Amino acid sequence: MDDRSDAEAVLITGPYGSGKTSVIEELAAVLEDRGTPYAAIDLDWLGWFDPGFGDHDAGRPVMLKNLGVVVGNYYEAGPRRFVLAGAISTASHASELRTALAMPLTIVRLTLPIEAIERRLAGAVTAGRADDLRVAREWIADARDEGIGDLVLSSDRPIRDVADDVLAALAW
Repeated sequence: MDDRSDAEAVLITGPYGSGKTSVIEELAAVLEDRGTPYAAIDLDWLGWFDPGFGDHDAGRPVMLKNLGVVVGNYYEAGPRRFVLAGAISTASHASELRTALAMPLTIVRLTLPIEAIERRLAGAVTAGRADDLRVAREWIADARDEGIGDLVLSSDRPIRDVADDVLAALAW
């Protein structure tokens, strides 16, 4: 794997419904407005598949392999700022991401009361979002991501404010 130490990545993490994807969309918009080359990647899409035998954990190693390739392709095209969204809840998952990225990674954990997550996901019409709400409730009840994150921010405010805080912390 090539050395990408001249690049930087930020991972926005937190339970489903906490605003991860919205924050990376806002980060991308700000970076684009500034003329800063970037790549925005939602990790869920890199490992979303059904291997045909009911193993939902099969997606993680595939996501990591895909991430290495996708980041490499973007890196070759020029961006040195990578904004990622994905739910991680263990230090080992963070370590795996750092290895796949081969660049410095800052992890920003979003927090949000379950009532706000319920409001956000209530209007979602897919069965998957109902599952996401169940997982978010468990995630918060179990404090799954406690201790994860170089920066912890509440996402119970305008997304632009959250994005501005992330960019200020990164000095991007």
